[in-house]
Amino acid sequence: MRDLGAGFGYLVQGQRWVGRHGRWFGFGLLPGLITLVLYAAALVGLGYGADDLVDWATPFADGWSSPWLGVFRTTLTVLVFGLGLFLAVITFTAVTLLVGQPFYESLSEQVDRTEGGEVPESGLPLWRELWISARDSLRILVRVGLYSLLLFALGFVPVLGQTVVPVLGFCVTGYFLTEELTAVALQRRGMVLRDRLALLRGRRLLVLGFGVPLGLAFLVPFVAVFLMPGAVAGATLLARDLTAPESGDGAGDPAPCTLDKG
Repeated sequence: MRDLGAGFGYLVQGQRWVGRHGRWFGFGLLPGLITLVLYAAALVGLGYGADDLVDWATPFADGWSSPWLGVFRTTLTVLVFGLGLFLAVITFTAVTLLVGQPFYESLSEQVDRTEGGEVPESGLPLWRELWISARDSLRILVRVGLYSLLLFALGFVPVLGQTVVPVLGFCVTGYFLTEELTAVALQRRGMVLRDRLALLRGRRLLVLGFGVPLGLAFLVPFVAVFLMPGAVAGATLLARDLTAPESGDGAGDPAPCTLDKG
């Protein structure tokens, strides 16, 4: 359980880091502001159109008597919007990181520089880094989509759907938020997606302690934008912990990995 607190501690440390380095905080706000405008428009559109979408998808219920028709379609409308919001929370980080790749790469490097030790660099051109980030984000989003569909289906199960499923949803959100954020620092350390996921699985509670509170905070309008610079800084500190040697003799060093060049 100590790892849960440690993960949250890295999230707080990241916010403190950008608070002490105001120029980098402002630098890191720009990608989030751009993405926020795009996502706000999409969610407003979903809010206005969710009921029409449900009506179109459930023609078999047209003959149902009141109040069952209203209860059924209202429940589905809420679930559809909830699914859209869940996907927005998950994909916001991926899209913001893709839009802000040069910004967050520089921010992450600066965190490494101020904390001392080696400052890894991928050595890849920007277009290649963007390609790898987009490809890996798509792979993560496919995984998230499968989890979302499963949780959406389980949401119809009485009691379970109103208690356990929301908790699982936030855990999934937090886990993959952490993966996306730590990818900035771990890619610079030459780690491919498969190795990053294996690294995170080894410290699940640490990952959830960082990602779940962040995922909850991202549900508050505009908060995600202002937390993103600190989240990248905190994820870099977390990545330093995950890749740090466990002992002075080097026995705990992570196995060397090579960033996919193709």
